[in-house]
Amino acid sequence: MALASDAKPSNVVEYAMTTLDGLTNWATQSSLWPLTFGLACCGVEMMHTSMSRYDQDRLGIIFRASPRQADVMIVAGTVTNKMAPAVRQCYDQMPDPKWVISMGSCANGGGYYHYSYSVVRGVDRIIPVDVYVPGCPPTAEALLYGIFMLQRKMRQTRKSRMWYRK
Repeated sequence: MALASDAKPSNVVEYAMTTLDGLTNWATQSSLWPLTFGLACCGVEMMHTSMSRYDQDRLGIIFRASPRQADVMIVAGTVTNKMAPAVRQCYDQMPDPKWVISMGSCANGGGYYHYSYSVVRGVDRIIPVDVYVPGCPPTAEALLYGIFMLQRKMRQTRKSRMWYRK
């Protein structure tokens, strides 16, 4: 039984599960560890987000170099056909739950290189994408807004009620 955000739990078990979901969602969204794929000029803007002006470290967002330690993948830039298997392999190595942010018009849909034979027309053809950040290149504020949208999406997940689907 799915609860609306303003509905109150009707019994003790439902209250406990809702409280458990809220606690785990808070912990998950407060410590994002993104795996970075700075493939083109959007990678510079992604690095800009972690510098002193925007300081994503204060939000608990710390870049990781290993896919086995990351829970969010930020794909920033043009994904070529040659790079696509590596992107998919890194996504498969990430532990569950995992999320993906597609940053920039090249990652979203191919960008200026849409009709090139060597460019993937959107990273969503390789891996499932949760948040799209538009722009060429998108600003650091746009990436932070995309991260906030991902945190909003994380807040609404119900992990304790997903056990029966496995």
